[in-house]
Amino acid sequence: MRQAFAHEAVVAMAPGEDIRAPGAAITVALCGDWEHRSPCPLAPHHTDVRRSGARLRLRVLFASEPASEANIRTRIEQALSASSLTGPDGKTTHWRLLNAQPCTVRTSEAEHAEQLIKG
Repeated sequence: MRQAFAHEAVVAMAPGEDIRAPGAAITVALCGDWEHRSPCPLAPHHTDVRRSGARLRLRVLFASEPASEANIRTRIEQALSASSLTGPDGKTTHWRLLNAQPCTVRTSEAEHAEQLIKG
């Protein structure tokens, strides 16, 4: 049975770069492409991104079987460690992963987490 999990990361990114790119990289790592049919094939997920100066804080909420949790987290960190993504327009966005770690699902995310679990 699926459960909800959360993962946080901080990346450094120059002003003017596309802040959607790290989240798209995560989607590619989990789904094979940032444009795909629902549900996500490996782990339904949502990435929230917030800029603070030259840093982006990413919070990934995802649903998976507990046995797949470590694999999903590894894929998230590998996607962010790649440090770049080329978009459909041919433009490459760059960033640098500063840190990433598992975290708990917040009470305020419970409803969204339940939606992800249902797929």
